[in-house]
Amino acid sequence: MLLEELKMAVVCPECDNPIIVDADEVEEGETVQCDECGVDLEIVSVDPVELAVIDEAGYDDEDPMHADDDDEE
Repeated sequence: MLLEELKMAVVCPECDNPIIVDADEVEEGETVQCDECGVDLEIVSVDPVELAVIDEAGYDDEDPMHADDDDEE
């Protein structure tokens, strides 16, 4: 019997803890939780697998597309 599951470790962007995911089973938009720090993460890409922190307001990344527009005058 050949069981070939593609498990891979993705690093938590908050605490650098490795999170093991089954690369064949995850889908974009799915959420996972870091076992170490408890932060909620969304899978934003599956090839390669990338995670983004979800805060109460949405994404908590440094992408200018998600930045507040308060800086414009």
